[in-house]
Amino acid sequence: MDVLRRIALALIIIGAINWGLIGFFNFDLVAAIFGGQQSLLSRIIYSLVGLSGLYALTIFFTGMSAASENNIHTDRPNYGTEFGSEFDHLRNKDDSNNEEGN
Repeated sequence: MDVLRRIALALIIIGAINWGLIGFFNFDLVAAIFGGQQSLLSRIIYSLVGLSGLYALTIFFTGMSAASENNIHTDRPNYGTEFGSEFDHLRNKDDSNNEEGN
């Protein structure tokens, strides 16, 4: 399913770039590459971009956490923190200083 999401995302990006070019420069890149807006290849690309947009609606309503549930690994939890060893080192040093002062 992850491959389908990546393909849909790539097609949505292509569509967004194409619409940006149309809006800013009145230039349809898909039509220019594939032989005009009415050519079969252009219509296939437009259709795939539209279907990808509809598929993206399912991701929007289910949320990204549900979309990436398969990528979560819970067999070995990581309880460490970024500064865990530094705090332990400082705490041990402070404890030894307090013990020496007593």
